[in-house]
Amino acid sequence: MSSLTLPEEAARRRTFAIIAHPDAGKTTLTEHILLAGGAIRAAGAVRARGENRRTRSDWMKIEKERGISVSASVMTFEHDGKMFNLLDTPGHEDFSEDTYRTLTAADCAIMVLDAAKGIEPQTLKLFEVCRLRDIPIITFINKLDREAQDPMALLDDIASRLQLDPAPIWWPAESGNRLRGMVEVGTGRFQPYTRKAAGSAEDPEHPPALPLDQAAQYFEAGEQDNLAEAVELVEGGYPAFDRQAFLEGHMTPVLWGSALRHFGIDELLKAIGDWAPAPKVMKAKKESPPETRNAPAPVETEVEPGSNEVTGFVFKVQANMDPNHRDRIAMFRMASGAFKRGMKLKVQNTGKSLSVNAPIMFFASDRELADDAFAGDVIGIPNHGVLRVGDSLSESGVVRFAGLPNFAPEILQRVRVKDPLKAKHLKKALEGLAEEGVTQLFRPEIGSDFIVGAVGQLQFEVMADRLGEEYGLDVVFEPSPYAEARWIAPGAEGSDADVEDFSGKYRPQMARDIDQAPVFLAKSSWETGYVGERFPKIAFTKTKERG
Repeated sequence: MSSLTLPEEAARRRTFAIIAHPDAGKTTLTEHILLAGGAIRAAGAVRARGENRRTRSDWMKIEKERGISVSASVMTFEHDGKMFNLLDTPGHEDFSEDTYRTLTAADCAIMVLDAAKGIEPQTLKLFEVCRLRDIPIITFINKLDREAQDPMALLDDIASRLQLDPAPIWWPAESGNRLRGMVEVGTGRFQPYTRKAAGSAEDPEHPPALPLDQAAQYFEAGEQDNLAEAVELVEGGYPAFDRQAFLEGHMTPVLWGSALRHFGIDELLKAIGDWAPAPKVMKAKKESPPETRNAPAPVETEVEPGSNEVTGFVFKVQANMDPNHRDRIAMFRMASGAFKRGMKLKVQNTGKSLSVNAPIMFFASDRELADDAFAGDVIGIPNHGVLRVGDSLSESGVVRFAGLPNFAPEILQRVRVKDPLKAKHLKKALEGLAEEGVTQLFRPEIGSDFIVGAVGQLQFEVMADRLGEEYGLDVVFEPSPYAEARWIAPGAEGSDADVEDFSGKYRPQMARDIDQAPVFLAKSSWETGYVGERFPKIAFTKTKERG
């Protein structure tokens, strides 16, 4: 039983996501943050490309085989008096929708850059998502143990391409084989670099930091003076770190290191603990369930993290994390209150009440029962199809947070099962994966084939792998005659009758999604534009909010 007040418990939470372009070292960094926080005793062996990579956060079979993260995972650990909730996200662009949903549950993001490559395309996309949600960003420039770009060029790239003021907290002394360590900007404290064998069982004892002018033994002739001059230029040329500017999204503190060599990780973890924001006040609406008769109009409200009522939202649903039990877990981000095991919570949009008797605290695929949780924490709620992505839960059942959007897929394919006798099993499996948000599922008004939509090709491979592993279904994906999917609804001057009229005229190209919302399947982007001009009273949208 906690002796702290609700606001005090909320204030010590740090819920953050790690975002990066593929191969920037995000999964390795995740391991070593857990190692620095005392959550694990040894990092997993991260082997050469082409071999298996086994990490705490990658638990799916396809993740272990390919060495990539394809599903967001959650890891919770306590360190230095604070509770950290680490949300690991997929780096591959084909899973950007999963990453977006995970970022809705984060209060801060760690942006990982490869020191040799700088800002890459997927980095830009993920950054834009953070900017849309006003998420403050800490930058970690990784792989200093390899040859890197000029540090000032990397900072200038951040300033020009991301429109962020970089505030270097540390400054590297060279890179690759010449890496000597790094200097803390402002204090002149020098942290020597020591090599660490990849996959070694023990975390090495790094030499303690010392004043730069007393660190001559770590440098060759002239290097120490050159570093001192560089740090002087940095202090004069870049703004000092301002936490308020960071929280407002105008500034990013920049740290350096090598995740693989466990260098700079302790400094990063300290920065997260000191600067990342505690759970924030969240905007919501007080809105009765749909079936309530004569319900009052929704009222805008704000949910304080330290308020008494337990509230929160589901940002992800994951099935079959434990294949032996065919489980289905909703990841619930708490916005307020003190949750206790056995509590009853109500789903706002359905009015259903559920007793949360076996809440789960995550550590990737490992789990343990959570006796209590507070604002900022992420707990897993086992359920059998009751909870969906975007659902809001609270004790009263009237609090609704902004829904999480579905995005129009970029690739549409037909899917069929090779064994016709398993057609019903396919329907159930596809609906389950669609409810998790793995892919979009569309059922045409005419015809029996399912059409599956995804952002990228890799999603179909993951889907085929999961259908085979978890449901025993051997499926075939075939080209679809459609290129785009758009949700339709009455426009500003339209009505439900206009939607019905349009649906009747284009019935061969109409479908329903998992929520039975009407969807128009276009054969080309030209057709989408043409039909939109012919039917100005219909809104053709690329996103649909549920929640």
